Amino acid sequence: MNQAILFPDIQSWDENRQAVQFAAQQSGALIQCFVEKAKLEQLTMSTIVNQEQALSAFAQCRFDLEEIAEEFIEEEAFDDEGHIVIR
Repeated sequence: MNQAILFPDIQSWDENRQAVQFAAQQSGALIQCFVEKAKLEQLTMSTIVNQEQALSAFAQCRFDLEEIAEEFIEEEAFDDEGHIVIR
């Protein structure tokens, strides 16, 4: 794990994106990361119907999702808005 990338314990549900939003910090810069609902359902092998279930699924898979986000950040795989999106 790259110690230069930190993940504060902050996450929220983004209704418009149908994704859990979480943050990463790299060299003091804040990077917004998103994991889409479909990916959470795939990882937990369950159906997510509300915000509480999405956040719970995120908590279950948090470390794996942080590893994926870290890889994307290191590869500079940002979307057009400068975000990391896990699909």
